[in-house]
Amino acid sequence: MRIALAGLATSHPYADARVLARHAELAVWEPDPERLARFTAEHPAATVCAGLPELLDTAPDGVVLTVPTPLVAGALEPILELGVPVYVNKPAAATREQLLALDRLRPGEHVLTGSVLRFAPAFRALRVDPAEVLAVRVTVRHDVGQWARGHNPWQDAPEEGGGTLVTMGLHGVELLVALLGPDARLIGAGGAVRGYDTLRSEDTGLLALQWWGSGILGTVEILGVTDDDSYTVTVHTRKGSEEVVLHDDLGFEATVEAFLSMVGGAPSPVPWPEARAVLDLLISARESA
Repeated sequence: MRIALAGLATSHPYADARVLARHAELAVWEPDPERLARFTAEHPAATVCAGLPELLDTAPDGVVLTVPTPLVAGALEPILELGVPVYVNKPAAATREQLLALDRLRPGEHVLTGSVLRFAPAFRALRVDPAEVLAVRVTVRHDVGQWARGHNPWQDAPEEGGGTLVTMGLHGVELLVALLGPDARLIGAGGAVRGYDTLRSEDTGLLALQWWGSGILGTVEILGVTDDDSYTVTVHTRKGSEEVVLHDDLGFEATVEAFLSMVGGAPSPVPWPEARAVLDLLISARESA
């Protein structure tokens, strides 16, 4: 089995590759020489390709796509034409235009995208009866200081990668949608700069959502100024509150295993309409804020 890594634009494909290397031969394309050198130092046996067409010519059984968000749709199109499963590292779209470009490609059951947190064991063990739920809160603590120091500036740019509200907010919205379903609307959103004054976006954010069918309210707090990364899900019911903290096993390995199941013939465990609902809520938040 051969898995192709199309781009190394974030830290995620490096983590993906460590799991994939236990199951498959790796091929890689990345235009940045420093990122590519870091990858090949860890995976010297990987086949290195000069471009995306050459990478797809290696006849991969599946593709992990990690390019800057504005380039996702253009890179995804030839992969879909190849007809192999693809895992798109988040976020697959950060603006309305980018999302419409994905819609034109008609992603189907061979596309997986979203936050790895929905596959975290502690979250998957959470059992929620929506009839008993009053509200749900997700607190995302993920430091964005590297953007303030100039790393991956496209991620911090609202018009390119969505900024903190989209890139980090995705983790919270994903968990809410995984718990309560995709039938939600945005009530409001906002952001502020509290610690990193050189950012182009924000380092603190808040999203408020409501589910159409039940009326349940969900909030996502984004704290991008923090010494310790963690993700907390708090479910409020009449009887009290149940809290799950995701800190150690964040679901990276389980996500890759889900992708490998797709390579083996299974459909995406996150249907495109659900993944799209997450992106639409985040883009609406970006537009609102």
